[in-house]
Amino acid sequence: MDAHRLLQQSTEFIKGVGAARAALLARELDIHTWEDVLYHFPFRYIDRRTFQKISEVHVQLGMVQLCGRLRDVVHSGTGRGQRLTAWLNDGTGEIPLVWFQGIDRLFGLLKLGQEYVVFGRPVAYRDELSMPHPEITPRDRFLEQGAGLSLYPVYPGTEKLRKNRIESRFFSQTTRFVLEKAHAGVSDYLPSEIRAHHRLLERQKAMWGIHHPQSEREAFESRHRLKFDELFYLQFGLVHNKIKRQSGSRGHRFGLVGEMVNSFYTHHLPFSLTEAQKRVIREIRSDMGTGRQMNRLLQGDVGSGKTIVALMAMLLAIDNGFQACLMAPTEVLAVQHEQSISELVRNMPVRVALLTGNVRAKERRALLQDLQAGEIHILVGTHALIEPPVVFAQLGLAIIDEQHRFGVAQRAALWAKNNPPPHVLVMTATPIPRTLAMTQYGDLDLSVIDELPAGRRPIMTRHVLDRQRLSVFQFLREQIALGRQIYIVYPMIEEGDDEQMKYLMDGYESVSRAFPVPDYQVSIVHGRMKPDDKQMEMQRFAAGKTNIMVATTVIEVGVNVPNASVMLVENAERFGLSQLHQLRGRVGRGAEQSYCLLMTANEPKGESIRRIEALCSTTDGFKIAEIDLQLRGPGDLTGTQQSGMLDLSLADLRTDEVLIAETRRAVEQLLSQYSDYSKPPLSLLLMGYQAQKSRHKNWGEIS
Repeated sequence: MDAHRLLQQSTEFIKGVGAARAALLARELDIHTWEDVLYHFPFRYIDRRTFQKISEVHVQLGMVQLCGRLRDVVHSGTGRGQRLTAWLNDGTGEIPLVWFQGIDRLFGLLKLGQEYVVFGRPVAYRDELSMPHPEITPRDRFLEQGAGLSLYPVYPGTEKLRKNRIESRFFSQTTRFVLEKAHAGVSDYLPSEIRAHHRLLERQKAMWGIHHPQSEREAFESRHRLKFDELFYLQFGLVHNKIKRQSGSRGHRFGLVGEMVNSFYTHHLPFSLTEAQKRVIREIRSDMGTGRQMNRLLQGDVGSGKTIVALMAMLLAIDNGFQACLMAPTEVLAVQHEQSISELVRNMPVRVALLTGNVRAKERRALLQDLQAGEIHILVGTHALIEPPVVFAQLGLAIIDEQHRFGVAQRAALWAKNNPPPHVLVMTATPIPRTLAMTQYGDLDLSVIDELPAGRRPIMTRHVLDRQRLSVFQFLREQIALGRQIYIVYPMIEEGDDEQMKYLMDGYESVSRAFPVPDYQVSIVHGRMKPDDKQMEMQRFAAGKTNIMVATTVIEVGVNVPNASVMLVENAERFGLSQLHQLRGRVGRGAEQSYCLLMTANEPKGESIRRIEALCSTTDGFKIAEIDLQLRGPGDLTGTQQSGMLDLSLADLRTDEVLIAETRRAVEQLLSQYSDYSKPPLSLLLMGYQAQKSRHKNWGEIS
C-alpha cells in the first residue's frame, strides 16, 4: 500500500492502538486516521537534559524527569490487584514508582542501589505523591543513547485518555510509527520559490521535527513551517475567493447619484458628516459603480455613524431603481433601525417597512405584496427577511448589521433574493483587530469609520466598589435632577449560587426602593419578557417617561437614547471587555457629559482587573479590541465562541501578526503572477488548500 493510502487508514491499525483505543481517540479528540495522528501536535517540549529534584516535585508540574537510586522494590498483591512499587531517592527526597502491568519483566530488571533516569507524571493519592508507570532507564544507558540531548513532546489530551494511558508517550510512539511507515505521504504543495524565499523546511522534515525534535531550533523551524502553511492556505482561500468574486461576480452598476442622495445630503442630513464617513461613502459608491458585486465590511466604533452611511448607500440604490434591505440579528435592533431610518427620510418620498416574526399575518400579506410590486423602497427586519415568501421586485443592496450573528447559510439566502445578487455591506460595531481582519474577513473589502461625530464628549469611565453604592446612587439622583436618564445593567435574571451577585430582580427591587415613585420612574427589560412588553418598556425609556432602565445585556445593541448619560454596570467583573465597551456605547450619544460606572463587590484580580483598567484607560474601541484579543483570543471578538473561531491548529492570532502579514503578501504576490488554476503552481496550491480545509472544519464559515 502506498504512503498516501496508508495515511487514510484507521488508527486501529497503528502498532499499540487497536479497536478500543481507536474508538476512544475518535470520541475524545476526533482522531480517526493515521494522518489525524500526525496533525495532533505537541504544545510544548520538556528538555531531557534537565532533571528536577524530588523535593521540588508537585502534581502541577506535569511530566518531570528525575535521577536517583532505587532504595527498595516490592511486588505485592495477586491477579488484577498486583503491583510493583520501587522507591527512588535522589538525596533531596523520595518518591514511589508504581506499575500495574509488565510487572514480571520489570521485577527481574530493576536493581537496588543502581542509578536510574525516571520520566513520568507525578500524581497525588491520599496526600502522597507517586509516579505511576514511568519510563525508567539505567543512567549509564540513558547517557550512552544520547536521550538526554533530545526534547520530549507534550501533547494535549483529556482525563479519559490519561486514564487509558493515552498521553504524551503514546502520541510520541504513534507519530514515530506513522512517520516511519508513511512519511512519504506527507505532501508538500508549496512552490519551491516560496520555500526558498521564506527559508522554510521541507514539509516532511517539519513533520518529523515537530514531533521528534533533536534541538530547540529544529522544533522552532518545524513549527514555523507548519504555521506558515496553515496561515498561507487560509489566506490563499480568502484571496482566491475575493479575486474570483471581483472578476466573475456580476453586479448591478449604480452609476447615477440622483435626487434621493442629493436631496438627503443637502436638505435632510441632521449633522455634518465626518471625514471618515465621507471616505467610506466614496469607497461604497466606487464599489457599486463598477458593475461587480460589492462585498464590503464596514466597521466602526459604537456611535461612529454607521447608520447614516448605510442609509446613503440605500438611497443610492433607490436612485438607480433598486430596493434595499437591512437585516438585524434581533427584533429590538431591527425596530430601532426602522424607526431611525424612517425619521431621517420622513420628508422624502421613501417608503420604509419593518418585517419581523411578530408582524401579524394580515399586515405581512399586504407588506409582501407591496414589496414584490416595488412599492417598498427599504425593508428592515430580522432573519424573517430570508424566508421564501419574501420576494423583492429588484433588490440591489443588502445590508447586514452585526453580521457575525448570522450564519453563512442565512446570509447566502438573502443574497439569493436577486439575480444578479445584490451588493452586500456587512456592518459591525465591534472593532476588529488587524490580525482578525486579515484572516476571518480577508475576502472582504474593508472600510473603517475611525472618527466620532463632532460634539461628542469622551465618556468618563470609573471603577467603583459596592461599598460606595450610597454615593453612586446620590450621583444618579443628581444626574436625574439635571434631566438625564440612567441605565443599570445586571449580568443575570434570576438568583444563582453566588451570593455576591446583584441579580436583576433583586436589583430592580432595591433600585425601586432607592428611587421611589412618584419622584422617579423605573423600567425593567430582560430577554425573557414578551417582545411587546419589552418594546413598550424601551419606548417609554426612549420617550423620557422613565428615569432609570434596569436591564440585562439585551440593551447592549439597539437602544439609542441621547438623553441617557450614565451606564452603571453591576458586577462588571462578570462581563467581557468587548461587551463592557458595547454597553458603554449606549451612553455618550448626546452633547452632555456621560459616565460609565463599573461596579464590583470587591477589588477584582487577574484578567478581571485588567479588563476594567483597560476600559477606564481608553474609549478607543480598536485599542480595546487588541487588548481583548490578547486576553481572550479571537472567538468572541466577533460574537462567536470565545476561542478557536478560526480552528487553527498551530497559529495564534495574538502572537503571529507578523507571520499573518507575511503569508498574506506571499499569496497576493503569487496570485498576481499566475492565473491558470489548472496548472502548477496554482493547481497544486488548490490541492493544498483543500487538504488544509478538510482538517479545519469551520474554514467554510469564514466571511
